[in-house]
Amino acid sequence: MTYTVEKTGKSTEEAIRLALEELQCSRDEAEIEVLTEPSKGLWGIIGSRDAKVKVWKKEKSNTEAEIEKEDNLEDSPEAGQSPADSTIRFLTGVTALMGIEASIGKEEEEENILYTLNGPRMGAIIGRRGETLDALQYLCNIVAGKDRSIPRKRIIVDAEEYRKRREETLVRLATRLAAKAKKSGRRVVLEPMNPQERRVIHTTLEKDPDVKSISEGEEPYRRLVIYPVGTESRSNGGSRYSRGGEDRDFRRSNSGWYRDDSDDGAADEDE
Repeated sequence: MTYTVEKTGKSTEEAIRLALEELQCSRDEAEIEVLTEPSKGLWGIIGSRDAKVKVWKKEKSNTEAEIEKEDNLEDSPEAGQSPADSTIRFLTGVTALMGIEASIGKEEEEENILYTLNGPRMGAIIGRRGETLDALQYLCNIVAGKDRSIPRKRIIVDAEEYRKRREETLVRLATRLAAKAKKSGRRVVLEPMNPQERRVIHTTLEKDPDVKSISEGEEPYRRLVIYPVGTESRSNGGSRYSRGGEDRDFRRSNSGWYRDDSDDGAADEDE
């Protein structure tokens, strides 16, 4: 039985586009029947109506069906590009809705499954300091959690190797601020970060026996604190904290914001 979709839209093209998205096929792969042409009516109000179309997939010949079967085998889970992968379908749909053309790669690791996006306009996917990318990754983990066809692993979404570049920046920042904490004898508090970024800094500072790092606060405002060994990790709650939890002594670096509890002058800039 042929599956058909009926859609309405302000224009015929809009109705067709919505139908093709639901069928997940191109215009060349579909049969289209226009049921109702759009009308603006009188003065654009009286008697106006939307376009309505009926769309269904074309029946494939035996040769086309064999070719499609071979393509599906090549794109099997072993090849890392399964068409049944709900996360890939989700990423494809989101980028299409954003009007962004992106190629999606998949690499399964021991504890994670990494999805990489490449193409033009990746800045819109990454967002300000990776906020859009983090939100997309969060949604992908929800989608993957409901898909029993893929292993139960943590989903990581990256675009144009942003995660790698961000990790290198965080390693440099952690090293510099650890040196600052040791020199001043006081703690340094970084901006709120997601668990993945905090983990990078914790791991980096594990190699330094002269400093410690802890996380304070509740998500999504949980911050990482660097302090010299032998000193108190928590602040005494002095004048550096303002009402409502807002900290007015945060200083700017190219990689983000951090608060310096020392009194040794201006903050260093990220290289």
